[in-house]
Amino acid sequence: MLIAAAGAGTRTRLPYPKTLHPVDGRPILGRILDVTGLADPHPTIVVSPAGRVAVAHFLTENGTAAHLVEQAMPTGMGDAVLMFEQSPAACDAETVVLVWGDIPYLSDETLTATLAHHLRTGAALTFPSRHVERAYTVVSRGEGGAVIALDETRVTGTEPGPGERDIGLFVFQTAPVLGALRRSAAEHDRAQGEHGFLQVVGRLAAEGLRVEALPVATARELISLNALSDLEINA
Repeated sequence: MLIAAAGAGTRTRLPYPKTLHPVDGRPILGRILDVTGLADPHPTIVVSPAGRVAVAHFLTENGTAAHLVEQAMPTGMGDAVLMFEQSPAACDAETVVLVWGDIPYLSDETLTATLAHHLRTGAALTFPSRHVERAYTVVSRGEGGAVIALDETRVTGTEPGPGERDIGLFVFQTAPVLGALRRSAAEHDRAQGEHGFLQVVGRLAAEGLRVEALPVATARELISLNALSDLEINA
């Protein structure tokens, strides 16, 4: 289990990591751990240097023994995921469940269905999706419905419109995905911005590897904490 929780919450203007923001009386990170704990009681959590102490304190209070790895600079989610290689859990992990640390409403049903589908199909990467009226990330499918890309509209410069999007949960085979991320990191021009994660979908598809988008996510699971208004609007 890999939880990407290095977000400082700049847009939320919170004095603590946004993964610790309470939703319905419980920090988001705690809500995620409630769902993922049975699958892996000792997750790896990517944190920022500034947020490490606060996250570690919460984990102690929560009774969770996790591996904390620091992402020294906010250079993108692709780099954050590559930090998993520094975790003791990486040594024998053939499959990784990756969760964004700012999604408060992930359900056990969606996690279980996604993991089961991934293991059944043998895909390199699997993620739950949902069709929405304004998709800020966009799943592209090719011949026969095969997933060929997952793009952010803010990166492509397009306006959000009707489409299929992800929710911030991914299950993947460790070797091919981390290998693809390492190659993209080496090729990425840092002057052009952050090294993202979602582009790995297109890279895997182009290499002939199978990517699955499973349309089982609920509307509630689309909610993520980018600004406090996100929670107010979607409450």
